Amino acid sequence: MSGNGLLAGVRVLDLSLLGPAALAAHLVDFGAEVIKIEAPAGDYVRQMTWPIVEGISLMHLHINRGKESLVLDLKNEDALAVFEELIAKSDVIIEAMRPGFLDKRGFTHERLREINPAIVFCSISGYGATGPYRDLPAHGVAFDSWAGQVNPVVDADGFCRTPDQTNIGITAGPAFGAMAVLAALVRARTTGEGAYMEIAQSDAAAYFDWYRIESYKAYEQPADVVTGNSSDNYERRKPGLGGMWEGVRYQFYASADGHVLFMASEQSFWKNFCVGLGREDLFELYPGSKYADHARGNIALQEELRSIFLTRTSAEWLQFAGEYNTTIAPVNTPHTVITDPQFIDRFTWTTMQQTGCEQLLFPLNIDGEEAPIPTKAPGIGDHTDAVLQRVLGYESERLAALHKSGALG
Repeated sequence: MSGNGLLAGVRVLDLSLLGPAALAAHLVDFGAEVIKIEAPAGDYVRQMTWPIVEGISLMHLHINRGKESLVLDLKNEDALAVFEELIAKSDVIIEAMRPGFLDKRGFTHERLREINPAIVFCSISGYGATGPYRDLPAHGVAFDSWAGQVNPVVDADGFCRTPDQTNIGITAGPAFGAMAVLAALVRARTTGEGAYMEIAQSDAAAYFDWYRIESYKAYEQPADVVTGNSSDNYERRKPGLGGMWEGVRYQFYASADGHVLFMASEQSFWKNFCVGLGREDLFELYPGSKYADHARGNIALQEELRSIFLTRTSAEWLQFAGEYNTTIAPVNTPHTVITDPQFIDRFTWTTMQQTGCEQLLFPLNIDGEEAPIPTKAPGIGDHTDAVLQRVLGYESERLAALHKSGALG
């Protein structure tokens, strides 16, 4: 239970399984009190994926950190009565299972509003509450493959393989959902009017790539209506990074000890680069346009730049960029970024003792405040009695009766 943070005093009931539990995790990061309501068998995310830290998955340790676990068997009438009391004393309900889970147990939109008119309800699921894929079982990569964000690669033996890249839907979905919950919570606190909404991880994966999707849609218009950039003589490039393949002044280059990303798409940055090198001749030969000129397909310039960037280390090129006000960026992997000085300056790690393994805190800096440190992700039902005593004021006799009836597992 959190006692400080921007959401201190906000109570969230989190009915979640697996990755979508990250939605409520964002609220934990801002100090909300999040009660994870679990069936007697518990959320099997504790055994899912890798790595496993002392018998518990890193996924559980991260997305359920800072939460309290309350076991309620919602197939039990006594448990449903307890759940109704909790709704009356809460601000937010997260349903992170297949859509309609609570509807089947009598907690429809109308019923929730009767119990608590200001309640903010958000369902997060794989494909959402509508559409032909509504009830299709799926895991995280499915939402990205559906949205066109991840495609198979073929190995030397002709087998299809899943490429190594970031999952989008299972990350963006909870983040977008948390943003929507906060917006609804502001309205609820202001007007007393709650909200009933749902979001799909597949939708989030597609919306995350709005630029490419909207570009393809724009290219359905006639070529004289939707063109390319003036620096490309209005020739249409492929959307997004696909249009960067032939870029030269905006491209990766090998350095003496790794790689850097060169981004001199503005003429001023390109000129600063050439002047800093003492190679004004390069600028005179290839001045480019004022904006968004990547010198596409200029192999002669690309060969020249390839030789130039090999003469210094990545760190030396970053120092050069700072001295001459030009655009050069470091290139990392998820493994190497943690030793990057910018990462070290910006991120805070928890300790093994605090959260069960070292984890990153939410990357937000608030002047004069420290982010709350979440507690370790709970075991199944670790806080059942404590939550019911604190939130609903149950005495030992009431708790004993609920345990005996099987309502608490």
